[in-house]
Amino acid sequence: MSFARVLLPLCVLVVACGGDVFGDIRGETGGAGRNPTFEADCSDGPLDAPLANCAPEMLESTGDPALDCVNRVNQLRWECQCLPPLQRWTEAESCANQHAEYDSTRNAHAGFVDQICSPGGWAQNECPGWGSVAQVVSGCLQAMWNEGPGPWGPDHGHYINMTNPDYSMVACGFYETGSGDVWAVQNFQ
Repeated sequence: MSFARVLLPLCVLVVACGGDVFGDIRGETGGAGRNPTFEADCSDGPLDAPLANCAPEMLESTGDPALDCVNRVNQLRWECQCLPPLQRWTEAESCANQHAEYDSTRNAHAGFVDQICSPGGWAQNECPGWGSVAQVVSGCLQAMWNEGPGPWGPDHGHYINMTNPDYSMVACGFYETGSGDVWAVQNFQ
């Protein structure tokens, strides 16, 4: 799989997912959805680095792929590094869907680079050609998180987008090809 970050003169790619599942994740409503193996002590705020090998148990699907994507990004941010949630950027989901469809016949980030729609965000992560939406949410987003901190580039760029303190919103978009492959993007702003 290929993940890339593209910097444009006027924008930076960012992907984010929204939703409000943090009462459960933080344990404020009884702790449903938490995996205590990866419970960070967040009382002093964000951690400087994520917990090692952090892979929280997946939250139950809401039936809304964009919301599930946002919830997973926020779950990784909170449970693995005590980072506050990103807002679900619903106004940009149509553009994120267009990016995923456009890229499915070209290459990753083509729609973002070609600025085919607005609002497109400042940064983008992409999951090209996955087997299902569920695999994107569980596998691709986890793989991007697992890149962990480090210098900007193909080895750490997705994680950096997911944790960038300058981003407050994320829009998730999906497109299923005729052959059943799923392309997904996360646009951050």
